[in-house]
Order: sequence, then structure tokens, then C-alpha cells
Amino acid sequence: MPRGRPPAHTREQVVDAAIRIADVEGLAAVTMRRIAQELGAGAMSLYTYVPDKDRLIDLMVDRVSEPSGLPGVTGDWRTDLIALAKAQRTLMLAHPWLPSALPNRRLTGRNMLAYLERGLACLAPTGLDGPAKLEIIALTTAFVASFVTAEHAGATPPEENVALIAEAVAGGEFPELAAALADGGREHDPRPGFDRLADWMITGLVTQALAAT
Repeated sequence: MPRGRPPAHTREQVVDAAIRIADVEGLAAVTMRRIAQELGAGAMSLYTYVPDKDRLIDLMVDRVSEPSGLPGVTGDWRTDLIALAKAQRTLMLAHPWLPSALPNRRLTGRNMLAYLERGLACLAPTGLDGPAKLEIIALTTAFVASFVTAEHAGATPPEENVALIAEAVAGGEFPELAAALADGGREHDPRPGFDRLADWMITGLVTQALAAT
């Protein structure tokens, strides 16, 4: 067997370098040339490890999605799925590029499959069919990504936003909106915004899916 030159790096090293760059500089900064600089390698040599940037991002997403960070399953679908959403949020806050990288990805790596497996285990007590479970997991992930994207962007705090809207509608042009803002309604929910909204969304999705069966 002819002996060739041993590879200077591994695929894991290339992916890890790309993650380091994305964490600090954003996903747009991840190029073969930039990774090559990080590793002290030739840009063209990196195509030995990954065929293109699209595949590289697939590998990056899977690499950061270590199943060791996933919560356990208690048998209470609501508690378990909310815990899974919170774990996703923690991961996306640690890797700000992740929400924008998720759409249209080939999520077939072992870590991502482990996440789907955990999500399905969380929903097992509901008795829902497979497609319904996968839709709920996908919608939950989309909610978390959207929420974290707003957090990274420094979105206006809800209380401040409400005050600004209330000031804008004070002239009476939008009576329904003014009435909604003035309505004290139910007791204030003391939970943080993410926990409260995740609970509402997940409970609503599963309850409606169950009602449709």
C-alpha cells in the first residue's frame, strides 16, 4: 500500500476552529481562508476534511449539540419538554450563531439525532403519533431560536415596550389596543418571560394535538 503524507489536521479540529470563529465573530466570518489562518494551514487543504461551507455548518451544529447537556426524562411531558427548551436556550445563548444556522440544515449527525430522540421520549406519555411529535419538537426549537435571536439583538424589554406603545396609542386612534394595555387581567405570572412563554406554547401545542386525535 503506498504511503502518503499524513493529514496535518482532523475534521474535528477544523470544525472546532470554525466554532471558535463563529462564537466570537459570527457565522459570516467562517470561511475556509479564515479557518486556515486559525489552524496555520492552507485554505485549499481544508477541503480534504469538509467539501463546502454548507456541510461545515452541518458539522458545527452537530458538534455543539452534545447530548450530555440534555435534561433527563421524568415522564411528565410538560415539565420535560420545557426543560428541553431551556437547555436549547442555554446552548443558543452560548453560541449566538446557532439560531441562524439551524434552518434548512441536514440534522442527521449523532448529536442532533440524540436531541430528537430525547424530545420524542419527552412526548412519549402523550400517545401522539410520530409526525405530531416531530412537528411539536420543530416548533419548540423555532420558538427558542426566535426568542434567543431577540435576546442577542438586545430587544426592548417587554415592560418598556408596553409603556412605549401605551404612549403611542394615548390619542384614542387605536381603542382596542389601548384597552388591552390598560386591562390588568389575570394575576402577574412571576416566572421569567422565557419560562412562561415556553410553557404556554408547549402546553397549547400538545393540548391541541391531543384534541385533534
